[in-house]
Amino acid sequence: MAETTTAGKKVKFIVTRQDSPESKPYTEEFEVPYRPNMNVISALMEVQRNPTNAQGNKTTPVCWESNCLEEVCGACSMVINGKPRQACSALVDKLEQPVRIAPMNTFPVVRDLVINRERMFSALKRVKAWIPIDGTYDLGPGPRMAESKRQWAYELSKCMTCGVCLESCPNVNDKTTFIGPAAISQVRLFNAHPTGEMNAEERLDALMEDGGIEGCGNSQNCVRSCPKGIPLTTSIAAMNKDTTKHLFKKWLGM
Repeated sequence: MAETTTAGKKVKFIVTRQDSPESKPYTEEFEVPYRPNMNVISALMEVQRNPTNAQGNKTTPVCWESNCLEEVCGACSMVINGKPRQACSALVDKLEQPVRIAPMNTFPVVRDLVINRERMFSALKRVKAWIPIDGTYDLGPGPRMAESKRQWAYELSKCMTCGVCLESCPNVNDKTTFIGPAAISQVRLFNAHPTGEMNAEERLDALMEDGGIEGCGNSQNCVRSCPKGIPLTTSIAAMNKDTTKHLFKKWLGM
């Protein structure tokens, strides 16, 4: 009965495309056969299998990135109906139609919906978002974290480096060097780690440089848009406190 009801039904997609980083963007319309519970990724796969636009003309397949299809890898970030989000969890049944898809504006476009996230990864390098442990030999079990700390630290560790928080932040653009909320939250995560806290001052120093935490305008768009519900504004507030304390200690020579 369900197949009969949906037979012949189509969903229209308006995709913002770009053939190369230097070329100008343009839009192209596609009509995809409707299936119950389909998401945006499955619709793009239909276009890939049959790259024919709504006018019936053959075209090049739309390029996009995806991996896990379970909202874990963060690769399929794009702007869907004006909102940055994960395409794998964007169900067509819950989207206003026609569905408009575009690449995120904060990052340079490589092709179509594929973007260059170098800005985000450079920010993570800048704040040393890792635990510097020599992995060439067995160090034995590391220090344990208190359960109360582990629980909120786990929430911060859910970051997929998807870039949605940067896309929604008005302070992250091509005219600023602001590192964005994701990197700031990762500083809080790694500074809370019993081993990572050995390099806490280096990370705080990085946040105090130009384009660091002072670039936040407190719009709070990041926490509202984060697909994993990470308390980004709480992390920013905590790092504001820690950088201020660190600054006074440096002034006092402590």
